[in-house]
Amino acid sequence: MFRENIKIALNAINSNLLRSILTILIISIGITALVGILTAIDSIKQSINSNFTSLGANTFTIRNKELVVRIGRGGRKPKKYPEITFEQAVRFKDLYTFRSTVSISTVASRGATVKYKSLKTNPNIAVFAGDENYLQSGGYELRQGRNFSVTEVDRSANVVIIGQEIVKKIFPKQKNVINEVVNIGVGKYKIVGVLEEKGASMGMGGDKVIIIPITNGRQYFGNDQMSYVLNVTSENPQEMEIAEGEAKGLLRQIRHVKLGQSDNFEIVKSDSLANILIGNIKYVTMAATIIGFITLLGAAIGLMNIMLVSVTERTREIGIRKSLGATSKNIRFQFLVEAVVICQLGGILGIILGIATGNVTSYFVGAGFIIPWFWILSGLIICLTVGLIAGIYPAIKASQLDPVEALRNE
Repeated sequence: MFRENIKIALNAINSNLLRSILTILIISIGITALVGILTAIDSIKQSINSNFTSLGANTFTIRNKELVVRIGRGGRKPKKYPEITFEQAVRFKDLYTFRSTVSISTVASRGATVKYKSLKTNPNIAVFAGDENYLQSGGYELRQGRNFSVTEVDRSANVVIIGQEIVKKIFPKQKNVINEVVNIGVGKYKIVGVLEEKGASMGMGGDKVIIIPITNGRQYFGNDQMSYVLNVTSENPQEMEIAEGEAKGLLRQIRHVKLGQSDNFEIVKSDSLANILIGNIKYVTMAATIIGFITLLGAAIGLMNIMLVSVTERTREIGIRKSLGATSKNIRFQFLVEAVVICQLGGILGIILGIATGNVTSYFVGAGFIIPWFWILSGLIICLTVGLIAGIYPAIKASQLDPVEALRNE
């Protein structure tokens, strides 16, 4: 009986092909919106986790600003504490004896221009000043060259490590740029290293950076408001809590924080920003879900209208079936199956388009390819539900037709 009803439903769809195709497309658009956006969001979440995991699960950062991500004009402003001075940072590095590697860094400029002969970059290059440990704690890797030496940092040497965006802009045809001299501001710097490509995931612009020695950055880019950042990488990830406690106690002592007073600095773990960003993405997920369900609601109304038209057009057919022994239950089930089949066809098409759309979007933001099994299953269940809701009233109406009156219908 079930197979027979499926066959009748497919024949009915085929006899009203244009109408059925339009209904299937409406349903598929709703599922595409739902599955596509949610697939892209899942892929972006995966990218966020992988990007921030690369900083190391055993690294934490000490800074003078609270870590808060503001979306639009909403949210609260982050707390800002007194600057961590260079002297305080150096003293912390010298006195911190726990089994860890400590690096000192700061943002020297966010709008620098790098020049080489007649070529130059746009004035949007971020200049980071760091010590000999900064590459490791900052999650950077070298493609060419080497890191700063301790001597170069101590002597404030004019050496620089550059990102891939700078290489492409001012060395478009040159493969080896080590030992070339570039202009940054009013100074000349020798290139000693080239960073591996990071990409611009989440708009971070990871390749539009240059790194200079911390002492050089302090000498040529320093100002009274400059605050320094301490990155601490524990040798043993299982000792992170102990390392964090030791660091907090030492820095409170260095910054003369009295007993009972709250910390005047912020300790941020490497996964904190990832968790904040993923937390904010939930609002996008909610909006995408609402948009998808509104589209599906429209599709359900359209499907119900088409099924009611179908009942009117096939009144005589219903009368014949009833006169041959079909019960009201058979007729009701037949029309329900027809509605569900149309919805499932639209759902399958929407899922295919949604996976394609979501992964194309994630590709452009630098995320990986995923198959969202949860959303595939959810899409099929939603389509089944929509089909049942849209088909129940027309099915009941068809099953309640009087066979004698139905046979008289022209």
